[in-house]
Amino acid sequence: MFYLIRKLLKNSDPPYSAETRRKFGVLSGSVGIMFNLLLFAGKLTVALLSGSVAIIADAFNNLSDAASSVVTIVGFKLSGKKADPQHPFGHGRFEYISGFIVSIVIILVGFELAKSSIAGIITPKQIEFSAITVIMLVASMLVKLYMALYNRKLSKVFDSATMNAVMQDSRNDVLATGAVLISLIVTHFTALSLDSYAGLLVSLFILYSGAMSAKDTLAPLLGTPPSQELVVSIEKIVMSHSVIVGMHDLVVHDYGPGRRIISLHAEVPSSIQVFEAHSVIDDIENELEDALGCEAVIHFDPIDTNDEELKRLKEIVEGIVNKIDNTLLIHDFRYVPGETHTNLIFDVVVGYGCATCDDDLKKQISDEVLRLLPNHYCVIKCDRAYT
Repeated sequence: MFYLIRKLLKNSDPPYSAETRRKFGVLSGSVGIMFNLLLFAGKLTVALLSGSVAIIADAFNNLSDAASSVVTIVGFKLSGKKADPQHPFGHGRFEYISGFIVSIVIILVGFELAKSSIAGIITPKQIEFSAITVIMLVASMLVKLYMALYNRKLSKVFDSATMNAVMQDSRNDVLATGAVLISLIVTHFTALSLDSYAGLLVSLFILYSGAMSAKDTLAPLLGTPPSQELVVSIEKIVMSHSVIVGMHDLVVHDYGPGRRIISLHAEVPSSIQVFEAHSVIDDIENELEDALGCEAVIHFDPIDTNDEELKRLKEIVEGIVNKIDNTLLIHDFRYVPGETHTNLIFDVVVGYGCATCDDDLKKQISDEVLRLLPNHYCVIKCDRAYT
């Protein structure tokens, strides 16, 4: 499998296309169906011969994994569909939806197996121990470990929450099956009857895995900030152009893996010619698309880099703002002098952890500015950081 991954990606470079993601998603799901159905059949046979509740629970866990793999394949196939008039941003979020459905199936199976295990604890049954049972469980652990490793590889290559959920589920299955094996050995060599307790432990593993997978796949549907690595990569590309003196208001819109749209404000000296600035912005947008696979829309803000009074006023206001809360940032700073007073116009980026409401924050800043700079009045807009 690892050889196949390397071979199929030999002539491809990140960011990978939606079609490449679809192919590997289908590959992951197909392998999952094959292995999980084999494990289900083997464990169910052993469970019926031994009467073990724990092994039955583990078997149906594998069956739920096979069903989840079917949903994974459908999700990746739908996510690979091209954009259409009704869905101009494509269908990439189907990958997240399929992952969430997988998580719900896992949780339902875990709940039902927990009920069966509790019934077994209340009414214990005699368990038949055999070498074939041990061999089956050990083989299952090795297969699941292999599945966890290759899905871990795929999730890293494609940054896929769905593949990562499959990896976590396979890893938890290794631990759960190990618990079943230990319980059978202990039950066989001692008077302790741990089978149903092990079944309950397996169901708890399943429930936990389903809850974590649901969290990971639901989060991008609700909207999450971009990774720090992506933000740094964007800043590095934008700021590599000497014409750009700063950037702010970065927003990353995620419409599914490989379908991101970036918008940001780039600061350029006001002395530069408009056509030259526009040409540089076009170059940056193309570089972002080539390097990160993101469609970019950039607004450029002219900044007067030679106005000493502007620099002086901005430094004073930055000091005031940082004294109020050192997590606050300001941008788009400009001033409009008049005969009786001067207006200071700027935006303040307010973090989500800031305890002060926008109106109170504006008043605090305005009052302090007026105290230090008489006849200077603030016109403030509060922004939120989306990174």
